Amino acid sequence: MEIIKTEINIGIEKPFTFIHMSDTHLTLADERDDDRKIQLAKDRFNGFPQAEEVLEAATEYAKKTGYTICHTGDLIDFVSWANIDRAKEFCETVDVFMAAGNHEFSQYVGEAWEDADYRNQSLQKVQAAFHNDIRFACREVNGVKLVAIDDGYYLFEQAQLDALKEVAKEGKPIILFMHTPLYTPEFYEFSMNRPYPPDSAYLVAAPEEKISWYSDHRYRQQKADDITLEAYNYIASEPLIKALIVGHNHRNFESPFISRIPQIMTGCTDIREITVK
Repeated sequence: MEIIKTEINIGIEKPFTFIHMSDTHLTLADERDDDRKIQLAKDRFNGFPQAEEVLEAATEYAKKTGYTICHTGDLIDFVSWANIDRAKEFCETVDVFMAAGNHEFSQYVGEAWEDADYRNQSLQKVQAAFHNDIRFACREVNGVKLVAIDDGYYLFEQAQLDALKEVAKEGKPIILFMHTPLYTPEFYEFSMNRPYPPDSAYLVAAPEEKISWYSDHRYRQQKADDITLEAYNYIASEPLIKALIVGHNHRNFESPFISRIPQIMTGCTDIREITVK
């Protein structure tokens, strides 16, 4: 595991530091879950054998430094009692500011179309593990608004956009925490440059010409609706938004969203120490 150190310079009087991590993908299950989920845990562990090691290392680093951990989703790989208990233990051990990912609400991983109805089947159960609202939350640190937004299904909702605009009315700089990166040509190219053939770029609001080749499932999953496009354009145009902190791709990457807004992604095997100045 690597600790990556990054600075965001927005001209605040009192700098602060937080830890960013994403896509831990805990794969725990026990006798409280059905046999299918116990087998799923065994199968999915093969893809994320480092999850517990990274989580423990991040926890110890947060205890040592006193920094808040800002997690941008997929802390758990699927909904199970053991995963929820581990998430709750994590949040009770250190200060965690959480934005949900798509896997926070996954029952058996890829078994169903994921939409609001699907998410709501487990939302209350999963939310109980966390101290902030994992779909939209805001906290202020040294005059900076930290805003967590759930965009794990590649969409923004009107209520989220309205809430973000209300935060902006306070006139303070904003850092956004989201699971899925927002489209830029650089993030698209990076996402497509994988060691295995990609089936999509897994970005929010990629333009039509960039997604037309996707399979029907990936196209419908990642095609932006009107509210999502409005939110995308608002984020790009709001001068108070100073940085985007994201995950989902399981790799480390930094590139401007627009010239004045960095978009910073942390992979699933590392943690990032971000200092805001």
